[in-house]
Amino acid sequence: MSNITTELALLYKSAKKDPLLKKRLLETRISNDPMDSFCKIACEVGHPMTVGELFSVGQEYSDNQCKSTNGGNPYPYDFFDDAYEMFLSSL
Repeated sequence: MSNITTELALLYKSAKKDPLLKKRLLETRISNDPMDSFCKIACEVGHPMTVGELFSVGQEYSDNQCKSTNGGNPYPYDFFDDAYEMFLSSL
């Protein structure tokens, strides 16, 4: 599991236990730069991540499926999951 995936899982556990943290993370949707705000809050509470890492989570998953030798996806996806939106949706 990549470091960003681990940090997202730990951040999720923290947000489920802390209503104020959960509220702050959900409110990033209305900021001028939502993913940057999200990452800043994550770093503040001890879960370091960058916007680039957050963005790359879904792309890496897609790329790994395309590289698989047994039954992998032979064509790249037209899109991939947005880790930021998936995280907030799950909260």
